[in-house]
Amino acid sequence: MDLLQAILLGLLQGITEFLPVSSSGHLALARAFFGNDIMPGITFEIVVHFGSFCSIAVYYRKKLIAIISDIFKSFSPQGIREKRFVTDSNTKLSYIILLSMIPVMVVGFTLKDPVEKLFLNPFFVSTMLLVTGTLLFSTRFVGRPEKEVTAVKGFIMGIAQSLAILPGISRSGSTISVGLFSGINRESVANFSFLMVLPVLAGAMLLELLEIMENGIEAAAAISLIAGFLTSFLSGYFALKYLIILLKKEKFHYFAYYCWGLGIFGIFYFI
Repeated sequence: MDLLQAILLGLLQGITEFLPVSSSGHLALARAFFGNDIMPGITFEIVVHFGSFCSIAVYYRKKLIAIISDIFKSFSPQGIREKRFVTDSNTKLSYIILLSMIPVMVVGFTLKDPVEKLFLNPFFVSTMLLVTGTLLFSTRFVGRPEKEVTAVKGFIMGIAQSLAILPGISRSGSTISVGLFSGINRESVANFSFLMVLPVLAGAMLLELLEIMENGIEAAAAISLIAGFLTSFLSGYFALKYLIILLKKEKFHYFAYYCWGLGIFGIFYFI
């Protein structure tokens, strides 16, 4: 993999991981359009996913530090006596994040092999992009919900996240849309959508590392890996920041037009 290819693929990963346009769908269509020769090896995939992970961690660093700090305080001897593990808001948020992981874990472990075959079907991927676009467009009708994240709403968003295992279904698009329709306010739904994916990204990176250990490490130039990580991290950070701004301005549905356009192009091209 040359340097330019590493930069372009890192940019693609960083932007599409956070904008509601399906990173998996873009990679699947790129593979079908350009061939497997341009696609990265598993080592590079881990590096760019780590870039996305770091984007969220840096953007939400203050919130993450507060959550971790409050968890330790809640389960300290004094915290247990005062029952902070039941009453503390950040600790309860961590419970909801763990709860939201259940659907994606079930789907990921039971449907991994059948879903992987769908990545080789660009017609299916294009159709799923139309579904994503329709879901995004429908959010223009939700108004201004004002509720906070609860265990039930978080679990429902977790179900939406599990469906995003399908190539062409946007993870951020589906979780945020479902959260909005369940009544969660725009800022809270965006924050929870990206906090809940941190354990998922960490788990995915762990599985890829285990696969490397089983199959061996692919040779890759260090400079390409560094370029891929930095591009993924920087583009992901600003894509995340831009998305939250648009969401607060009630312009989230604008991404529907892009998904529809790419989906229609893919259907006619790969039919």
